[in-house]
Amino acid sequence: MRVQPNAVFVPLNIAVLTVSDTRTVENDTSGALLADRLVQVGHRLIARVLLKDDVYKIRAQVATWIADEQVQAVLITGGTGFSGRDSTPEAVECLLERRVDGFGELFRALSILDVGASTVHSRALAGLSNRTLVCCLSGYTGACRTAWEGILAEQLDARHRPCNFVKHLRV
Repeated sequence: MRVQPNAVFVPLNIAVLTVSDTRTVENDTSGALLADRLVQVGHRLIARVLLKDDVYKIRAQVATWIADEQVQAVLITGGTGFSGRDSTPEAVECLLERRVDGFGELFRALSILDVGASTVHSRALAGLSNRTLVCCLSGYTGACRTAWEGILAEQLDARHRPCNFVKHLRV
């Protein structure tokens, strides 16, 4: 990671949402990985919720966090595949004021090293709304690790240069 000299780490308030019809908080390894990683680097886990894959429940939870002045980023794992129940992108996309198209593109480029051509099934996306970053990731724990290590760790760090998301978020 390229770090600006004398830059200061800015801890962010981050909410984690797991979307799954089969997982529980006890066996949610993807949500746990994201929560653990963000806390390890110094961010604050402000909320962690697990919801069934229901477009309206997902949308309502994310909209609540976008409206909450304390939440600066929302990381969502699950519901981004092609099964009939996968609806996270449809739930979230209408809430975004500005899409971060490069997020999904970079995630798929990194993911190919892990899952090969299966990366074309990824509907990972991100965007900004009300100065809140919202990221939708696969429910696969390896994909969450790839996204954290390859994108989120740097982009959620104010010290990272030449640019990061922190200056676009509520402070």
